[in-house]
Amino acid sequence: MNAVITGATKGIGKAISLKLAGHGYNLAICARTEKDLLALKDELRHTDVKVFTSVADCSKKEDVLAFCTFVSSVFEQVDLLVNNAGTFLPNSLLDEPDEAFEMQQQLNVNAAYYLSKYFGKMMRIQRSGHIFNICSVASIQTIDNAGSYCVTKAAMFSLNNVLRKELAQYNVKVTAILPGSTLTASWEGTHLPPEQFVQPEDIANSLYSILNLSGGVNVDELVLKPLNFNM
Repeated sequence: MNAVITGATKGIGKAISLKLAGHGYNLAICARTEKDLLALKDELRHTDVKVFTSVADCSKKEDVLAFCTFVSSVFEQVDLLVNNAGTFLPNSLLDEPDEAFEMQQQLNVNAAYYLSKYFGKMMRIQRSGHIFNICSVASIQTIDNAGSYCVTKAAMFSLNNVLRKELAQYNVKVTAILPGSTLTASWEGTHLPPEQFVQPEDIANSLYSILNLSGGVNVDELVLKPLNFNM
């Protein structure tokens, strides 16, 4: 089985990469920093799966499309796409600079659109596959001090739902995962205890469990929140 993961070297993306490689998935992964990609590839060496890396800034359309072309050169078939790359720039909508919206739009929505369209067409032809979109609880509720983040993650969730409806007839599954506060680099320096967060491994384990459900069932969306629902 072949999996494509964006933003694969840190946080949720890394946890998913480790989980899938540990269960025999070949990986095509991208991130902005070559050093991080090579370090992850080395970390996965013991798994004996094939790991193909590509430097790509998913806020740039040309990088995203180049990554798609790269994946096609190394995989004849793509069984799994994880749209994980994204960013959170905290601010209120009225006070944030326009550039904050534009960057979050490019990373949180546009990249997933281009990737899903490219690999969705492949999956439609092969009549199999699964697309996971790492959304957020901000996709379905308004979070304080997260103006454009809420807007763009809601758009990503809508994209997920459109994809699911269009691809279901071709036996292709589409799932949105909506985490609450997750212990990633975004929380670096926090004094809150780790147990108050969703762990990246929780998301990876949930994704893998969904992959192993029977062929006739689709998990439309999965919400994971910290036990402390105020976060």
